[in-house]
This record gives sequence, C-alpha cells and structure tokens, in this order.
Amino acid sequence: MTSRSSGWVVGRVAGAPVVLTRSWLLGAVVLTLVFAPTVGRFAPGTGTTGVLVVAFAFVLLLFASVFLHEVAHALVARARGHRVTEVALTLWGGHTAYTGSSGRPLDGALVAVVGPLTNLAIAAGLWAAFQLQSSLTIPALLLFAGAFSNAFVGLFNLVPGLPLDGGQVLEAVVWRATGSRTRGTLAAGWVGRVVAVGVVVGALLWPLRTGGSPSLLTVAWAALIGAFLWSGAGEAIKGARRREEVGLLTVRGLAVPAVTVPADATVGSLPGVLAARPGAVVVVVGADGAPRGWVDPGAAAGVPAEAASTTSVEAVVVPFPAGSAVTADLAGPDLLSTLARTAGGSRVVPVVEEGRVTGVLDVARVAAALRR
Repeated sequence: MTSRSSGWVVGRVAGAPVVLTRSWLLGAVVLTLVFAPTVGRFAPGTGTTGVLVVAFAFVLLLFASVFLHEVAHALVARARGHRVTEVALTLWGGHTAYTGSSGRPLDGALVAVVGPLTNLAIAAGLWAAFQLQSSLTIPALLLFAGAFSNAFVGLFNLVPGLPLDGGQVLEAVVWRATGSRTRGTLAAGWVGRVVAVGVVVGALLWPLRTGGSPSLLTVAWAALIGAFLWSGAGEAIKGARRREEVGLLTVRGLAVPAVTVPADATVGSLPGVLAARPGAVVVVVGADGAPRGWVDPGAAAGVPAEAASTTSVEAVVVPFPAGSAVTADLAGPDLLSTLARTAGGSRVVPVVEEGRVTGVLDVARVAAALRR
C-alpha cells in the first residue's frame, strides 16, 4: 500500500487525491509576509490589511501555478500507463507520486519535463496579459509577479540535477545511453549536489560583484533552498545504491533446494527421500507436477512412528498460495514486486525452472538479505 501525505484531500486529478498538506499553510504565510513589503512600496497608500490581501493573492496565484505544474505531471504519467497515487501541495511547492513500469527511461523524461514547460507557458500568458495593461496597477503588479515567478520556477526546475525535474530528465538520458538506471540516478544526484552548493555560493558572491553585500534574508533563503536540494540529491544517490544492491538479490542465490513427492506419498517415506538430498525441503506435487505445498518438518516429526506409514504427506503440508511460484531467473526489483503481488503472506513459495520444481524461496530469507 502506498502511504499518502498528511493533510486535507481537496479534490482528485488523474484518478488520484489532491492533498493540501499542513506545511503548505506555513509556506503560504511565509510567502505572504515576504511579498508584503513589495506591495507596500508599490502602493504606499494601501493599508496593512490591503497589503496583506494583495500579497496573499500573489501567493494563491503562485500555488495555482504549482498546482497546474503537478497536474501536468499527473496527466502525462497516466497517459504513459502509470497509476498516479497522489498530487500534493507542500511547503516546497508540490509533488506527484505515481507507480508503474520502471524500465522505460522515456517515461521519466516526459513526465518530468512537462511540469517546467507548463510554468513557462503560464509565464508567457501572464506576461502577455501584463503587456496589455495601460497603467501599473495592483492587478498589473500581480500579473508581472506571476509571470516572473513562473518563468523562474520553470527555468530553475529545468536545471539538470536531482531532485529537480531537469535532474529526472538527465537521469533518463544517462539511463537510456548506458542501460543503467543506477548510473543515471547517480549522475543526476551528484549534479544536484553541485547545484545545491552553487545556490548558496551564488547568493554570497553575486552581490559582491556589484559592490554590494549579501543580505541576510537572501542568504537565509539560499541556504534553505540549498539544504533542500542537497537533501533531495543525497536521498536520490542513496536510493540508487540501494537499488543496485537490491539488483544483486536473485532467486537462484537465495532459494533452498527441494525434492518432490507425489500427493499419495506417506510421512514414513520422507526420511528415505531426504537421505538422498540432505537439507532439501520436501515439496508435494500433483499428478501434473504442479507444486501444491511444502512439508512442515515439525509437523512431520510429530507423527507417531507407528502411524507414519499410513499417514498421507498431505496431513503435514503447508499449501502454497495459488499462482505464487517464482522462476529461478527472477532478480532485483522484479523479484520483490512479484513476491509482494503473489506470495499472499505465505512464508515459503515454490521455485520453478523449465516447468519443474527445483527449490523453495523463504520470504523471510529475502527480507533478511534486504536488511543486510
């Protein structure tokens, strides 16, 4: 089950809930207070309440643009065959979560790039509307601010470093060129770290070029944005390394050998069967060779010796869930997703190779390998 961001569901887009998070409220308040001095300088005769109302109107305009940015992500993701799980508006703007095939780099590039392009299109529309204004009124100020902020958000998000949208495009390009998603993520993650440092350094050095000095507010914002970018890039890098380690998990490497017995075998015949394959797990198969379940050694040992030769193995069998068999060549994320989809909570699933049961896979052993 996919976890959802905490907040209020205010609608649905592309079949997914739109979540207004609590952090959005904090962002709205902070941005209103940041923009208020600009409104006050532009319209000095406006009272404090009017200034705050206009500043908040700008914040709503900005977050409407962010919402359309995320809607574009969601619609393209669904069009590419993915299931969108949520669209969230947060302190940092927003995010769109979706699930689906992880083997198509083009999907990631298309879903990512459409968001910034949406902002640039909004910026162009607002700029055109601003040009039509005959005087510099408060509505004109909002149009100008909206055009500028959307242009900035669109262009900044195209910077090729994770966690920005441009970083996802770079990830897809490297993935397509090398055939390795991990290499793509690592490349885009390290570029993202460079961008994070560049934001802070730029805030410190840019004013010095013009003979001024960095303002405390500018440096604080740059540090906050830089920390967010560095954290996101770092998480992407760690995720890539985890994905690489997960890729090393294979059914063939984790499976335990199995011996098969027919459903009409008795518990008394098991010691002889296991003598030829010490350490193997006994799997009961039907007349068609399909695995039906595995013999619980504890239950088999509990059958009295005098009754073992007349007790069917089916009395000590733990059934396999229907369709839970895995192939010997499964590995990495495909192995994990298959177990999540078909194991049905079972501890053990059969391993089948060329139509024949060759072993069993203990789900707990897979979990232990993941923890390591």
